[in-house]
Amino acid sequence: MSKAFKVTAFLLVLLVAACASPQRPTPVANVPDKLKPGANESLAMIIPAKGVQIYECRARKDQVEGYEWAFVAPEADLFDARGKRIGRHDAGPHWESTDGSKILGTLKERADAPVPDAIPWLLLTAKSVGSEGSFSKVTSVQRVNTVGGVAPKAGCSQAAVGTPARINYTADYYFFTSK
Repeated sequence: MSKAFKVTAFLLVLLVAACASPQRPTPVANVPDKLKPGANESLAMIIPAKGVQIYECRARKDQVEGYEWAFVAPEADLFDARGKRIGRHDAGPHWESTDGSKILGTLKERADAPVPDAIPWLLLTAKSVGSEGSFSKVTSVQRVNTVGGVAPKAGCSQAAVGTPARINYTADYYFFTSK
């Protein structure tokens, strides 16, 4: 065998080994203490989401002739590490996997996002409200790494009452389960 052939074969083996190596784990977000899950919980999965935060122009309850954009609901698709759609996030808030498992979240804590013009980071408690599956054992959800999604700063007036605004956002949802 020629030296060039041996080097080529060796490089090919290295390339195949590199491709077969597991992906590096996604780093856990640096969150404020109040957004950390309980000590009895561990990270089960990180799921990126892309969608919209829906707002509606409404009359303010605390100000006569004042108007504001009020949050209505999220609508987002959930993706695995390869970009394949694996579920949906919507009003409730609910997260539903394509396997039929579904959880309902209840807000526990919130913190401003570390970047401007991004929706807050959240910690929610979760309970299963669907069938057995990938989400059924989830006990807490963090919403982190948010981009966009904040209510419009203008455009809400008496003439616009009832008008919806769909604002694009992305986030990572960290799903925790009991240890």
